[in-house]
Amino acid sequence: MELEDLKTSIRTIPDFPSKGIIFRDLTTLLKDGEALHVMSQALADLYREKGITKVVGIESRGFIGGSILAYELGCGFVPARKPGKLPAVTIKKAYAKEYGVDTIELHSDAINSDDVVLLHDDLLATGGTMRACYDLVKSMNPKKVYINFVVELADLKGRDNLPAECEVTSLLTF
Repeated sequence: MELEDLKTSIRTIPDFPSKGIIFRDLTTLLKDGEALHVMSQALADLYREKGITKVVGIESRGFIGGSILAYELGCGFVPARKPGKLPAVTIKKAYAKEYGVDTIELHSDAINSDDVVLLHDDLLATGGTMRACYDLVKSMNPKKVYINFVVELADLKGRDNLPAECEVTSLLTF
């Protein structure tokens, strides 16, 4: 299986969660052992030589690829969570969503100035959640930050909402 073959393992669901939306369901890729292996290796290969010390995975699907990346790169994993889910002292960032405001949190001691951080989520749509996570991580003054997605929905132009000074990669683009 080649990297481009991964697209065929992603289920497309029209009109979900609402009419006019085309939902890209990565659970069908994740349940296929060969596809999961190809995805995991391709993600890790992008960052093996970058000195990553922490991978931040965004709740909830970013936990899957983020954990795999942390394991493959031999570094730590940090969950970026919805409010009230982390047990210790947190820092948070509110951000606008299509229908209101949401918030993302990290433990206040999760990142330090010696860290090279990779932010990971499964899918780039509008970029609002990732931008909030990026701003939160940057406030902790790491050495460098990278951003990664498994899938990018190019028509939604989410990349435009991400910082120009940050390397952003996506394995697959729809």
